[in-house]
Amino acid sequence: MFVKSRGEHASKHVLPKNLALLLCFASFCAGMFFSNRTWMVPDAKGIPWTSRTGGKQFVDYDPNIVLKNEGNNSGDISGSQHSILTMDKAISDLEIKLMASRAERETIQKDPMISEGVKNIESTLKRKYFMVIGINTAFSSHKRRDSVRATWMPQAEKRKKLEEETGIIIRFVIGHSSTSGGILDKAIEAEEKVHGDFLRLQHVEGYLELSAKTKTYFATAVSLWDAEFYVKVDDDIHVNLATLGVTLARHSKKPRVYIGCMKSGPVLARKGVKYHEPEYWKFGEVGNKYFRHATGQLYAISKDLATYIFINQKLVQLLNEALVLVECTA
Repeated sequence: MFVKSRGEHASKHVLPKNLALLLCFASFCAGMFFSNRTWMVPDAKGIPWTSRTGGKQFVDYDPNIVLKNEGNNSGDISGSQHSILTMDKAISDLEIKLMASRAERETIQKDPMISEGVKNIESTLKRKYFMVIGINTAFSSHKRRDSVRATWMPQAEKRKKLEEETGIIIRFVIGHSSTSGGILDKAIEAEEKVHGDFLRLQHVEGYLELSAKTKTYFATAVSLWDAEFYVKVDDDIHVNLATLGVTLARHSKKPRVYIGCMKSGPVLARKGVKYHEPEYWKFGEVGNKYFRHATGQLYAISKDLATYIFINQKLVQLLNEALVLVECTA
């Protein structure tokens, strides 16, 4: 009888060691191969791929990589995303400024007077001037104008030299008659051809319209000339230009300058008297005085005040009391 030993029976069910090691190594290689195939990034450009890590989703686009992080941790934001967010904020700020600028421009364009002034400002590259002197005059003041021309107001080339070398502009200021193109307007036009020293305003001349005329003068002057000061003077005043220049220069660094011969006086409420104030009630009780102000014969304001008048022409109703109402009482 042939009997198999236990060692011989067990040897038939055991693999050789070399074969076992070979199978293990093959299994490991197969696992690595299939794992790499599963997470391989597509080479095709423009094709997005996604993956999830720790509850966060990332989306990538080639060639411009954009990482979109759904988490709230600012520390996880990549440099690319931070740059994009910064750019988005800058674009948003620019859009807001653009909308505000458009709204402001539309407001200006709806007002023909302001729109025309802005066009004048934008159409020419203006040099800086020291002061613009507007000599308030009337149709009947031809002799006064000749007296000014013969004394303190340079003529022709001398006036141009004054403008170029010292930055001082001098013009007679006058509007139009109630009958536009009539004899009065033609006389001024003829005088302008001879001397060339008028600033014509979009304003109808009248004794009761002096305040409106001064307001229009400041608005017109600041739209035509970029100066530090704008001066209003009557045509019966002779000005020492050197003294005026030195006086204004002392205040050139101050904001919102309003300088002139200061005065005050009673508000005349009784009808029938000279210089009666129809709106006396605006100044309080009967017998009150006007607040202290620059008198109408000569005063100056700085550019920021003139610009304020230019922008708010229709809103500066109080200019009648604040600046030149008392020209009628001067």
